[in-house]
Amino acid sequence: MAYTLDSGDKLRIVVFGQEGLTSSYALDANGNISMPLIGTVPARGYTTPQLAADVTARLKQGYIREPQVAIEVEAYRPFFILGEVAFPGQYPYVANMTVETAVAIAGGYSPRAKRGAGDLGRPYQGQIVKGIVPNYTPVRPGDTITVAERWF
Repeated sequence: MAYTLDSGDKLRIVVFGQEGLTSSYALDANGNISMPLIGTVPARGYTTPQLAADVTARLKQGYIREPQVAIEVEAYRPFFILGEVAFPGQYPYVANMTVETAVAIAGGYSPRAKRGAGDLGRPYQGQIVKGIVPNYTPVRPGDTITVAERWF
């Protein structure tokens, strides 16, 4: 599944031959970026190739004759981890991470933690989808992991 952009992502947008437009852009709380000449551009839910095509089309409308636009994700939005870990909070996303590596980043399990699975909340089409998942489940930017307390 292709990565879709959302608030908190930071992009590097290169417009070939246009140093004034080539820069880093952060998606705001509404999921938009703001670029010189073309103003506010919606980016939430787009992949980087889709956004590049949209920016190219907007620049063609009387600004640049044949714009060539390349977009890459410079920094992904953070993930969140709560519950029975040493240091709950917000952390930068690391590529190819799993629930288990997210727990490690948060300092490991607390003594009362339920190990082996976690509750995962993932934004999907404007909703939060939740479920109990095993530790090897991939984590995506924007996910919220909750490690429950064990009862015995």
